[in-house]
Amino acid sequence: MTDLPDELSTDEIIRSLASGAPTTWLRSTGTEAALPEFGEVMDSAAARFDRFASWFATTFPETATVPAELASAFPETDGGMIESALVPAPAAQHRLVDLFGSEITGQLWLKRDDSLPVSGSIKARGGFHEVLEFAEAIAAEHGVDAHDPAAYSSRRFSEIAANHRIVVGSTGNLGLSIGILSARLGFAASVHMSADAREWKKTMLRDHGVGVIEHAGDFVEAVEAGRASAEADENTHFVDDEDSVSLFAGYSVAALRLQQQFAAAGVTIDEQNPLTVYLPCGIGGGPGGVTFGLKRVFGPAVRCVFVEPSQAPAMFLGVRTGRHSGISVQDIGLTGATAADGLAVARPSRFIGPTIGPLISGFATVPDEVIRAGVGVLHETEGVDVEPSATAGLTIPWRMGTATGETSAGVHLVWLTGGAMVPADERAAYLDEGRGLVDRISSTASAIFTD
Repeated sequence: MTDLPDELSTDEIIRSLASGAPTTWLRSTGTEAALPEFGEVMDSAAARFDRFASWFATTFPETATVPAELASAFPETDGGMIESALVPAPAAQHRLVDLFGSEITGQLWLKRDDSLPVSGSIKARGGFHEVLEFAEAIAAEHGVDAHDPAAYSSRRFSEIAANHRIVVGSTGNLGLSIGILSARLGFAASVHMSADAREWKKTMLRDHGVGVIEHAGDFVEAVEAGRASAEADENTHFVDDEDSVSLFAGYSVAALRLQQQFAAAGVTIDEQNPLTVYLPCGIGGGPGGVTFGLKRVFGPAVRCVFVEPSQAPAMFLGVRTGRHSGISVQDIGLTGATAADGLAVARPSRFIGPTIGPLISGFATVPDEVIRAGVGVLHETEGVDVEPSATAGLTIPWRMGTATGETSAGVHLVWLTGGAMVPADERAAYLDEGRGLVDRISSTASAIFTD
């Protein structure tokens, strides 16, 4: 372990993080943490998704009808909805109880953003929203009716869009969301991808006509390269994953949808039956936006816990030290490398920590073995196949009581972040590895799954 700076060396939590050990930090956000002033942009984003629903239904036939698992929560929706199912996970809960030898009070649920339409990850929420917002701005600038969804399928808009480029830096899933939608709207698109990005994601983007620029460095290097390239062209829009209110707004809409889904499922969320949400965290934009939305919708009845790989706890470190993007995981001797490629971030968003940090109820880190094993657990118990990064929060409900000394009551919601687009051979490899880890730890769960 690297010697810590003197001002950090006395912090037991930071020392634990620096050792790479599974670490938990839970805190009370209370009601004193004021919501930042983003309610208007959240409502605007929700309205934008509604406006574009008919365009999605026409452009992406897989969204033309509302899936059965969404119909009861959204009976007024005809199609074109970018939303995922909310499902209970009793078999996974039972399996984890067996592994841990301990119960949790309450029910385990999964938010299936791994199966969001078109790009198959949580990044569709923020990425799609920013592309749509940019499209509306360009349409209005050129005298096209920005609020007419049919306009975006017209030859006129295609000619306009062809003269504009959208650029983003990504470890993979945000690039897929931005690239696929940008190309379908007619924009030129370039995705700067870090060394952690999976090869199949690069191939898929190229197959959609998106330019992929590869970098040997990490996520931050890819973002900086994308930013620099965009600054050189006035017709280029840069999607800044480190500092984008538009991405944030798109993610936040998930809370409005979740409120309807719990109501349709007959589940009341209040302070007597609180909701705890476990959000995989990379740079922090996705979980930050979702957290804002959830706090706005459910108030003190919801707790949001950010979960990161043991070698890449960027947001945890930034918030704990108060340095936010001014500190990286390498500064405390960690590598930033992880099997959860979507979470392979060494330095957090400069926007989310200072803005949303007071709303975050806790942080937890998990080793890669847990993340990989979670793929096997979900496949074997619920028939759900995901990328490793999606399982980061799966085991954390069992830590909650230990960390707080309180009963881990209420509703436990694990947010699954990506997986539907994974090619069959990659999925098989994830499963083989995950199953092997579950088998190996069945008799020694405490060695890997708990602090």
